[in-house]
Amino acid sequence: MNRDLETGQHRNPTGNPAYFTDAFFHHPDELKAEVADVGFDLVGLFAVEGISYVMEKLDKNWSDESHREFLLEIISKIEKEESLMGASPHILCVAVKP
Repeated sequence: MNRDLETGQHRNPTGNPAYFTDAFFHHPDELKAEVADVGFDLVGLFAVEGISYVMEKLDKNWSDESHREFLLEIISKIEKEESLMGASPHILCVAVKP
């Protein structure tokens, strides 16, 4: 966990596929820099799930149309909020080649 936080590198030392895979966790500023370094213009970073994944009974709430609409409304309000970006399990980077 310390390496995850210090370097963004997560490794699965067990070889057990049930334990999370090898991965790199981007800090939003690092991702912006990588996009710029390869000559793309950043359109935006978006939190895919936002903090919704911690919602109790997410599957049940998602299957209820009114709850789903509320959840999507909240996600759309915070998807670009950089102070919450790291709380989302996934970040979507949109960029264009000039």
